[in-house]
Amino acid sequence: MSAEEHRQQASGEGRVPIAIVTVSDTRTEETDTSGQTIRTLVEGAGHRVVGYRIVKDEPDQVAQALDDFAAGPARLVIFNGGTGISQRDRTYDVISRKLEKTLPGFGELFRMLSYEEVGAAAMLSRATAGVYRNAVIFSTPGSTNAVRLAVEKLILPEMQHLAWELIR
Repeated sequence: MSAEEHRQQASGEGRVPIAIVTVSDTRTEETDTSGQTIRTLVEGAGHRVVGYRIVKDEPDQVAQALDDFAAGPARLVIFNGGTGISQRDRTYDVISRKLEKTLPGFGELFRMLSYEEVGAAAMLSRATAGVYRNAVIFSTPGSTNAVRLAVEKLILPEMQHLAWELIR
């Protein structure tokens, strides 16, 4: 089947359950504009958020959120934050070690699209995606613009297709 035929078949899956994890040492529910943006975009597209958490950029907290949400009803888990190269950015390191199947195209496409917006600084992003325990995991930078770019241009257009691929 072609990708379009896959999308057609996947469209019958209905609303996709999503979990959102914001990785930040400073954000609260009130100041988490990136997490709120993800929620608004996925719910606006007709999907449902079944989990939300803010964790510190500590490996054990990131890993626990990954394990908890991958074991629950979420078919997609979207992490935002902790993908840069500073000493505190650890999200990529935790997630990349746990992924059972990687989707390198996500990071490649994200950086390509990001380059159009921020120039060479796009190379500092370690955005990644893959499959872990029958859930598709995305890890994006924590800026609201980066989240919007990833969700609107890459995640939402393939959300049902990704969820369908997990169960076929």
